Amino acid sequence: MGRATQDEPDANTAAAQAWTLLCDLVLDNVRRRQVAEALGMSFGRSRALRRLAQRAMTMGELAMALEMDAPYATVVVDDLEAQGLVRRQPHPSDRRAKVVHTTAKGKQLARRADAILATPPAALISLGANDLDTLVRILREVGSRSGGHHGDDPGRPDAPSLRNRAPR
Repeated sequence: MGRATQDEPDANTAAAQAWTLLCDLVLDNVRRRQVAEALGMSFGRSRALRRLAQRAMTMGELAMALEMDAPYATVVVDDLEAQGLVRRQPHPSDRRAKVVHTTAKGKQLARRADAILATPPAALISLGANDLDTLVRILREVGSRSGGHHGDDPGRPDAPSLRNRAPR
């Protein structure tokens, strides 16, 4: 590996810069605040609701999916259930477990949150088609090399294709 010059940072430095910029863009608190305000709940609760809207889960599965401990997952589900957004049902084969399902109202709010989160920032929309295609190609490559976790990512494989976006 050659030495980096002042004008040309080494690969680790460039990767760190790229990662910082991606984190700043993706973890934008404005978008999280928009979701919280639109749904009338914390972003964490909306995240649980969105995950449950994808598929019903046991409490343990939900806790693992959201990387939280089981008692806190119970608190979150209790709150969502009190709002009429989810319901617990007996597990079909394990009498000790409950499966959490979203209600119609819960699915509607989850879709609303997904729509907010899937709306790209104006600065991204303003990029040209070639730049966007290059960015998508690079992000897919990075995702495939890292095993690509797509749980809550707006860029998940089932997200709308850039090719289907509305013209500017």
